[in-house]
Amino acid sequence: MNFRIIADSCCDLTPEMKNDMGILSVPLTMTMGDKEFLDDDQLDRDGFIDEMKGFPGKISSASPPPILFQEAIGSADDAFIVTLSDKLSGTYGSAVIGNNMAMSEGIGAACIFDSKTASAGETLIVIKLHELIRSGMAKDKIIETINRYIDNMKTYFVLENYDNLQKNGRLRKVTGTLIQILNIKLIMGDDGNGEIALFEKCRGTRQVLSKFISLIEKSGKETQNENLVISHCNNSAFAGHLATLIRERFDFKNIFIVPTSGISSMYTDDKGIVFAF
Repeated sequence: MNFRIIADSCCDLTPEMKNDMGILSVPLTMTMGDKEFLDDDQLDRDGFIDEMKGFPGKISSASPPPILFQEAIGSADDAFIVTLSDKLSGTYGSAVIGNNMAMSEGIGAACIFDSKTASAGETLIVIKLHELIRSGMAKDKIIETINRYIDNMKTYFVLENYDNLQKNGRLRKVTGTLIQILNIKLIMGDDGNGEIALFEKCRGTRQVLSKFISLIEKSGKETQNENLVISHCNNSAFAGHLATLIRERFDFKNIFIVPTSGISSMYTDDKGIVFAF
């Protein structure tokens, strides 16, 4: 069976991972004033982040047009599409329309998963998908397994800079300024329904690391033979330290450390960290 895995560009992957797992990435678009950035392999991510730091206005994003999903489905016998949370973006709806367009051309229907998360969470899902496909599991069983996997996974993130949240009206300017002056770190994550919730308030990096470990412990999730993904925006030192602490305490099968994509970098901002398990 000719399976194909498709993910929007909020799924953080290295070029090697894309190649090894055969994943097609469908790009979102970021808009900064009158300038647009396509979140594809040609994006100068570091240049985009530098421009973002100096831009005083709101930075927005747009879902991929449905035609890009239709083209990605192409001639695959079976396609699986993973999108960022439907509560955060219109990408899931765009994928549904693109799939309907593909079916109208006589191409088999793709299975579309609302990840109910983003960034490292999407990465975790496509890794699991690839493992199940490689194991020879039947399509209906893959769909059942991934839906259950999405319902039980956890995604958390912490930001170093709250400028973008302030610019986009998701955090009051005074509140964001006080948070940074007092060195307060907000640990946020998905609430299980695809929306963002606040989980912890910390003082400094050491407490953030301690709380991250505690969140894994309190989750009650089995870690043996499971994967964990850490996405970082120019913060490989923190990501590596977190991975080391997790390996010392838990028995995850693999810990993947990946850089954030353009759209993930827009939301996490410089030095942001996302992890999912």
